[in-house]
Amino acid sequence: MLIFLNVIRRKEVKYLIDTSQYRKYKSTIGQILRADKHNGDNGYIVRSLYFDTLEDKDFCEKEDGLELRKKIRLRVYNPNDDFAMLEMKQKQGEYQMKRSLKVSKEDAMEIIKSNYAPLLKYTDSFASEMYAYMTMNLYRPKVVVEYKRDAFIVNENNIRLTFDHDVRATENSYDIFDSNLLLIPVMEQDNIILEVKYNGFLLSYIKDLVKNVSCMNLSVSKYYMSRNISHKTII
Repeated sequence: MLIFLNVIRRKEVKYLIDTSQYRKYKSTIGQILRADKHNGDNGYIVRSLYFDTLEDKDFCEKEDGLELRKKIRLRVYNPNDDFAMLEMKQKQGEYQMKRSLKVSKEDAMEIIKSNYAPLLKYTDSFASEMYAYMTMNLYRPKVVVEYKRDAFIVNENNIRLTFDHDVRATENSYDIFDSNLLLIPVMEQDNIILEVKYNGFLLSYIKDLVKNVSCMNLSVSKYYMSRNISHKTII
């Protein structure tokens, strides 16, 4: 069983806003918080390949709203990258823990093929843990999810405010290094996800920034929304 051991717990709160709210709050937040160095003029791309068991255990645990659950993904920020990040996010109630391992593109391509043996080359204990866990539980690639992100940062308490939009996905191809990967929208174009992430507690002036956001608290993840389309189709 995977549990939390001597880690800093992190909170993540998500809201669903529209384009007009996005422009308003991005402008306000941009004047107070430091922009992520990768933002550029139009944010940056996040592309992740999510894995699950043959019987979709992680998806079902999310759907059932279990307090303790996880997601496993392989992430890049540019299809031309020569590396990827293998990550596990564990959730316990309102708290999250994320662990990551940087792997070469060559090893990432093997992981995409469900060959996890390259992880044994890495000295990080997390690598051997992921090899054993993904192998024993028959994890397989399930869906690629991509979106554009604008991120703003406060160093205290590792605070990040992000705006995610243009969420697209595919379950037909898993090559996250493919520059021509065909992806389809999974959200309305006017929908933006505002996410507030922090360790410990949220600073008061950040609370003031978001407390008047007229929007809906969002508990469904981008991964869940992307996979839920095919699940509904199957049903």
